[in-house]
Amino acid sequence: MAADQEQFYQILTTLLSSDNNIRTQAEEVYNNLPVEAKISHLLGAIHNAGLGDEARQMSAVLLRRLFASEFMDFYPKLPPASQAQLKEQVLLAIQQEQTEQLRHKVCEVAAEVARNLIDDDGNNQWPEFLQFLFQCANAPNNVLKEAALQMFTSVPGVFGNQQNNYLDLIKQMLMQSLAPNEAYEVKFQAVRAVGSFLLIHDKETQILKHFGDLLAPMLNVIVESVQQQDDDTLLKVLIDLAENTPKYLRPQLLPIYDMCMKIFSDAAALDSWRQLALEVMVTLAEMAPAMVRKIAGKYMEQLIPLILQFMADLEEEEGWAEADEILDEDNDCNNVVAEAALDRLACGLGGKVILPLVTQNIPGMLASPDWKQRHAALMALSTIGEGCHKQMEGMLPQIMDGVPGLMEGVLRYLQDPHPRVRYAACNTIGQLSTDFAPTFEKKFHDRVVPGLLMLLDDNCNPRVQAHAGAALVNFAEDCPKHILTTYLDSLMSKLEGILTAKFKELVEKGTKLVLEQVVTTIASVADTAENEFIAYYDRLMPCLKYIIQNANKEELKLLRGKTIECVTLIGMAVGTEKFMADATEVMDMLLKTHGEGAELPDDDPQTSYLISAWSRICK
Repeated sequence: MAADQEQFYQILTTLLSSDNNIRTQAEEVYNNLPVEAKISHLLGAIHNAGLGDEARQMSAVLLRRLFASEFMDFYPKLPPASQAQLKEQVLLAIQQEQTEQLRHKVCEVAAEVARNLIDDDGNNQWPEFLQFLFQCANAPNNVLKEAALQMFTSVPGVFGNQQNNYLDLIKQMLMQSLAPNEAYEVKFQAVRAVGSFLLIHDKETQILKHFGDLLAPMLNVIVESVQQQDDDTLLKVLIDLAENTPKYLRPQLLPIYDMCMKIFSDAAALDSWRQLALEVMVTLAEMAPAMVRKIAGKYMEQLIPLILQFMADLEEEEGWAEADEILDEDNDCNNVVAEAALDRLACGLGGKVILPLVTQNIPGMLASPDWKQRHAALMALSTIGEGCHKQMEGMLPQIMDGVPGLMEGVLRYLQDPHPRVRYAACNTIGQLSTDFAPTFEKKFHDRVVPGLLMLLDDNCNPRVQAHAGAALVNFAEDCPKHILTTYLDSLMSKLEGILTAKFKELVEKGTKLVLEQVVTTIASVADTAENEFIAYYDRLMPCLKYIIQNANKEELKLLRGKTIECVTLIGMAVGTEKFMADATEVMDMLLKTHGEGAELPDDDPQTSYLISAWSRICK
């Protein structure tokens, strides 16, 4: 046994190796050991103070994984004496002298055993664990108090069907752990424990009521953790409660908003903290809008201008407007977070509350010499359309054309000197086209179409060019046919010109961003124009077929997919007779995509386009 144990320690050390090959070999040896041997060796390692801390931590992690996946396979087969010994060894491991990291991992092992020893009927088959929990929670030793709370956080349902008999004891344990004179680590862990317990009872009003007294002391600890700025976990606990039991937070709603506003308005605070504070406020407004409007509505007057400034927190990016590969925006950038927050507040609290606060701030931002302010103002207008629909619809003329002496309208910013502001103006027009269709199209077509066509000539800034094309897609999709057809000639001569020029650019320089967009724009125009599109069919088809035929490189797959979509949408628009001449050839090209019976890789961008294309051709 001792020799085996030595060999096992060797495996452990090797599992920590930074060399992949060595580690893989050790994993294989470890995986082939019988479960019982693994358990006794891992427990032995955790108890062995002579081993390095890293190896003991590794053992605790492996043991927890083992219990999580295989506990019920081996435990019932053990003789009762071995079962008792296993449980005893686990509890003893928590009480030994050890580093904080190791203790945390050992607590997770114990919690995993406790989780597995509650049967389907809620009977807890490890009563000693419950006694141990209360003993540790009442111990004079802070380390054990923290351990008890950590285990309770991991298995808040550990009392099973006996929980009602223990409710007062649980409450007392949590209440005393939150007391101001307790060590900070104990209070910190107690907040997590309360959060974890309330979340599994988020629909049980009686329990939430019973634990209502814990909210104020809990908030005091969260405020303390904010002052310490060392770990943002507790703000995340608050977000979970806001999402799942917002009514529980009602008695402390003002102090919560107060704390969060302090963090969010502090420019010196870390961005991650500011974003979490914002998330608490937004989640509450989404989940309990009536409560927030009634109790915390006054905070919106300070919050909305701050969010608009957060939206203006943009980086100057070298080469932004010429970029051909567009990476997905980072979801944790301040401006992206703020934009989503504004959208959610508008949808949650409604236009009556949010629209006046946004429109008060927009004129000053649009008039600013700083492009970031103008950009943020335009993005704000495109963001709130869904939530403020009713109130905003009547204001569209002022928003688009401006108010003399007060503000310029969105259309004017299609000619802004800064490319990123022109981009934002396209974004707003595209979004308003969708949110307010078809009213928007009927009212503003005579300014929007020429304005976007003008930006399609912005050859020095391909990214703006492409975005103007994207805005045209939104516009054309919901535009009444009789309106769009009056622009068909000017639209199509422009789009054909760009298709030809950008195709040449693809061959010469390999750039494809605008080309990908222009085939989509042509497709959406065809989709709305229907049979009127026949006039342009013969001029476009050869170029589009050529792209499908030849765009075979990995990086051109998306272009090929979009062109397939374009060709088949044109086919549907012009009808059977006209499309018939090319249909067979197009179908042969599509079949070639699949190669000789080969499957396309899962992440191939063409797949979704192909499925839709086949169904259009069949139609």
